[in-house]
Amino acid sequence: MTDGADSSDDLRHLSRTALERRLRICVAESLTSGRLASAVGGGDDAGRWFGGGAVVYQSDEKERVLGVTPGLDPCSAEVAEQMAEGARKLFDADLCVATTGVGGPGPDDNGHPAGTVFLGWATADGVGHRALMLSGDPAEVMESAVVQAVRLLTVRIEGVHAADPRRASS
Repeated sequence: MTDGADSSDDLRHLSRTALERRLRICVAESLTSGRLASAVGGGDDAGRWFGGGAVVYQSDEKERVLGVTPGLDPCSAEVAEQMAEGARKLFDADLCVATTGVGGPGPDDNGHPAGTVFLGWATADGVGHRALMLSGDPAEVMESAVVQAVRLLTVRIEGVHAADPRRASS
C-alpha cells in the first residue's frame, strides 16, 4: 500500500483495538476488487477479529447479496452505505467499511470521472460515508482507496461499542 508507514500503523491500531474490544470487522468491495480484504486480513491475529469480505461488482449482485436498493447509481454515497450495512449484517460484524467508485482510466457510464470514490461505513449505531477524489491510473486509485478505507476503519473503530456478549469468549 502507498503511505507505507501510516498504513502499517493504521492496521496495527485496528488489529489491537479489535482484539482488545473483541470486535468483529468486515469489508464490502466493488472498486477495490478484494484488495481491502487482503490488506485487513494481513492484520495481527486477523483470524480472531476479521469476519471476512464480500466482493460485488455488478449492481444486481450488490442488490442480491448485500441488499442494495435496485436502481441506485453504483458510484454513490448511498450505495457505499448500503453495501457496508448489508455486509455488516451478513458477517454479524460490529464495523464494516465498503468501497465503490470509478477506477478509470475514463469516466463511468454515468459520467463520474475516474478517481471518484465513496467509502461507506456501518456500525450497529448507524451508517455514514466519505467521498474522495483520487488521482492516478486505475491501480493507483484502487491502492489509494484501500489506504483510505483502512484509515476509515481505524477512525470509526474508536466509537464502536463492545462486541455482542455471545462473542466475549472467542
